[in-house]
Amino acid sequence: MAPISKSLTMTSRRIAAACVRHHSSLTAELIENMDKKATWDRFYTESSSSSNTFKNFEWFFGFDSVRDFIMPLLHAKSQPDAPLRVLDMGCGTSALGPCIYTHSPLPVSVTCADISPIAVRLMREHVRAKAIQPHSCSSQLEFVELDCTQLDKRYGSSSLDLIVDKGTTDALLRSKEGKGKAGLVLKQCLKVLQSSGSLLQFSDEDPDARMLWLETEAQERGVMAADVGVQEVGELRGVCYYCYQVTPRPVVQQ
Repeated sequence: MAPISKSLTMTSRRIAAACVRHHSSLTAELIENMDKKATWDRFYTESSSSSNTFKNFEWFFGFDSVRDFIMPLLHAKSQPDAPLRVLDMGCGTSALGPCIYTHSPLPVSVTCADISPIAVRLMREHVRAKAIQPHSCSSQLEFVELDCTQLDKRYGSSSLDLIVDKGTTDALLRSKEGKGKAGLVLKQCLKVLQSSGSLLQFSDEDPDARMLWLETEAQERGVMAADVGVQEVGELRGVCYYCYQVTPRPVVQQ
């Protein structure tokens, strides 16, 4: 089996296991249709109806596992003139975005975006009920319904400082019809990131597969270019996870 195919199959099995743990009845549908809004609406509806108590659903791991990859990028932007603009792309009901909001000593404007209005509503209600407070009094937090293949409809070019993707690209790449969307999302991210900004993708996909894909999709002669790097996050439940950092690079005009 080719490395890429093997990686996709292994991740699909892990996603299936996660669904079983969270009492979802749509395991097979989820694996094949993770690029579809209706699939996620049903997933979050079932997840929320199975318990009277809200619980954040974390793909892979929570904020504590990746804070040392995220926070230094924000701290490097010393004395910003305005709150740093951060996008948690495909947030679902993760606590990642709210944790950035509560832990960043620098002012941040965190947008948690998801294609599912169910997930967005659940997070708005949760944050309101918990009365979550920021580290900086100038920080802001919002939850929005957004198709991340259309980031440029909400954001102008070079407007974001940091985009965090914890499993969203993985979900698209593993979907039956999502590979083209994954490439489009990457290009949209590079379009709306500042030249000093970064996209962080957290994934369990092997670097041999993901690095090749990123380096191919992030380059378009005369239009866009990017530097791509990888660091190991660590091992959790026998699975090794990675942080892929994609940084826009000035385009050389021919």
